[in-house]
Amino acid sequence: MAKGPKKPKAKDASRRRKKKVSVLTQESIGYVDWKDINLLRRFMSDRAKIRARQVTGNNQQQQKEIARAIKNAREMALLPYNNRITTQRSASRMRDDSRIDGPAPQPTAPPPGMRPTEDMDGEEPEALEMAADGTTMETPVEEEAVAPDAAEADAEEETVS
Repeated sequence: MAKGPKKPKAKDASRRRKKKVSVLTQESIGYVDWKDINLLRRFMSDRAKIRARQVTGNNQQQQKEIARAIKNAREMALLPYNNRITTQRSASRMRDDSRIDGPAPQPTAPPPGMRPTEDMDGEEPEALEMAADGTTMETPVEEEAVAPDAAEADAEEETVS
């Protein structure tokens, strides 16, 4: 029941790629300087990650030198630790034809924690109004206007007695 060694398939041979040649080897760079930002950026991704050896074609010693130089440049604030990638929405996604244009919906009632109760120290629930942002606001209660002759009559009674 022992099986013989498997033969490599023709598919596997066609998938083999040519090994990448390092930029350091091509340009015959002997020393990787942490101040050479243009060179170091070639070994970093768009998100500021250090690229792998398989991607760059570096050997193990070159990769260690590159990694150490990038880390030193980051420490000296010449290179970022990370880059934020922001994507902008396309105009077609922002304007959805299925939505009806109009004002934003407003809440019909205040949130559960903001609802008025009967035991609000004598305040009536009618004295509370909804603000534009949905919060409750107290309306100022106007004092009853006293007629001018009634105020004069009160003043006269005080002086007579």
